[in-house]
Amino acid sequence: MGSEELSERVARSAAEVLAEKGYVAPLDVLVRMGWLAPARVQEWRQGRVPCLERVVQANLSKISDAMRLLRRWAVDNGLHPSETAYVARTRDRRRLQFSVTGKAEIELAYRTHWVSPALSEAKRSRLAEAQSRPPELVVVSAVGDFTCPQCSGSDDLLIMEGEGPLCMDCADLGHLVFLPRGDAALTRRAKRASGLSAVVVRFSRARKRYERQGLLVEPEALEQAELECLEDNDVRLRRRVRDEQRRGGEDRDLHVRFAASIAELFPGCPPERAEAIAAHAASRGSGRVGRSAAGRALDPEAVTLAVVSSVRHRDTRYDLLLMSGVERAEARAQVRSDVERVLDEWRSVVSNTGG
Repeated sequence: MGSEELSERVARSAAEVLAEKGYVAPLDVLVRMGWLAPARVQEWRQGRVPCLERVVQANLSKISDAMRLLRRWAVDNGLHPSETAYVARTRDRRRLQFSVTGKAEIELAYRTHWVSPALSEAKRSRLAEAQSRPPELVVVSAVGDFTCPQCSGSDDLLIMEGEGPLCMDCADLGHLVFLPRGDAALTRRAKRASGLSAVVVRFSRARKRYERQGLLVEPEALEQAELECLEDNDVRLRRRVRDEQRRGGEDRDLHVRFAASIAELFPGCPPERAEAIAAHAASRGSGRVGRSAAGRALDPEAVTLAVVSSVRHRDTRYDLLLMSGVERAEARAQVRSDVERVLDEWRSVVSNTGG
């Protein structure tokens, strides 16, 4: 790869990272360039790789050139340097090493994040604080059997560190107790009171990702958090009732306005049908079009999409086609003319009766 090509590649990758995050970290640029696999980054953060450069898919000369080009690009674009601490996701929270040599000036170059000048001083300060905060310990709820390399035993929980998966006792986490997810106030207070804590995750084969299960905290911290929650349970209950009432009022208001928009765009749509479409499309937590930003803004396209969906399911044989094994795209094509016929009728005919 020539110097000009490398320069363009570094600049393009850095610009993409900056657009996404508001700052550029050398580590992120190496990942975006394809020189560093995210899985290797995780191993490095877990303390299983002595230095990051060992797992970068480029020789040290190329890495050095890329780092130099990144700095030049950042300075030319007026970005602000911000030194960031990198510590391992291990019990000892040791400082992570980037370079093979470990020289101070090279380590500093890797730790330097380049922050967008568009961010205010306050935002840059908060960003620097968040980036320097030690990462949470992550404990994995084992899906299958594993053997701890230190004691040759097994456990329901493991932590990836150093030579491999350690059981909780060998990781000095055996004294912690598990707090399942679900109670945000209890979790927040227990974590704040616990000198040592760890997030528990479990791999979902269905979703192909790790999902949070709860928290490991010190027993005394959990007891303290439970007492605090009991003491202000009435206050939190009243607040929750008020919040539910407020959200309910907001939901009802959105349903009314959504139904009115349907009536405006489709005056021939029966009023009770418009109300049903609005209630379905704008249901809280549904993820449907009515809850999108465009739906809440009553964008005509979003409102029309909700009406089209209702007509497709209720006024055509679309669902029967799907049940018979017809592909979704093909089923939609087969009922498109029926959908348009109903929409045309509703656009032009004022209806005062149901149907």
